[in-house]
Amino acid sequence: MRQIGCLVAFLVSCSLVQAEEKELPKAFVDGNGPGWRALGEEDFTDVNGDEDTWTYKDGMVFSTGKPIGVNRTIKQYTNFEFVYEWRHRKSGGNSGSFIWVPESALTDLPSNKLPAGGIEIQVLDHGYATQFKERTGKDADWFTTNGDVFAVGKSTMKPFPPLSPNGQRSFPRKNLSKGVDQWNHYYIRAINGEVRLWVNGEEVSGGNECNPKSGYICLEAEGSPIEFRNLRLRELP
Repeated sequence: MRQIGCLVAFLVSCSLVQAEEKELPKAFVDGNGPGWRALGEEDFTDVNGDEDTWTYKDGMVFSTGKPIGVNRTIKQYTNFEFVYEWRHRKSGGNSGSFIWVPESALTDLPSNKLPAGGIEIQVLDHGYATQFKERTGKDADWFTTNGDVFAVGKSTMKPFPPLSPNGQRSFPRKNLSKGVDQWNHYYIRAINGEVRLWVNGEEVSGGNECNPKSGYICLEAEGSPIEFRNLRLRELP
């Protein structure tokens, strides 16, 4: 009887551990610890928006999404870790962040244009895919709403699989993004021309052989209201 009781206790203990492991994200990096610092209004400058496109308040960044464009960091970065949370405030919202954007892609960038350079970390609401199908009658097979990573303009990258049909985007291995009005957590690690993205605690996409592998970090306005918070960065050697 004692052996049976011990076995039952062991099995219950294993079940509790497994349940706890399922609940905990596998690699949740919150941006705290040595070397990490918060990014605020003083770390960014607008590139091609209106006066009210970007607003900073109480540690948060608010964007109207209009006109289409970006703000950028004051500094350029090479090797770093970048953490932020985001939520769309409208179904079908489109936004993102860029890393390693060259200065040439931002100089004299007109309103309603995105930079033709850098690596984009996609931030799409799930409603975007639904609206795409309603509008075109086709399934969205060339993009996802769970964290695509891809090079834009003259920049290049060798994307990690799974790939988009044209081979230019790294599609997420798991669908982990939450829907409109819910906060999502992104952790981006960019080292020696390689970028990797974790969505809500798990690595999903990325690429290597990026060119250029140094430049500005940008936040994107692309037509829909979005909020960012807890932007934190750690520079690496």
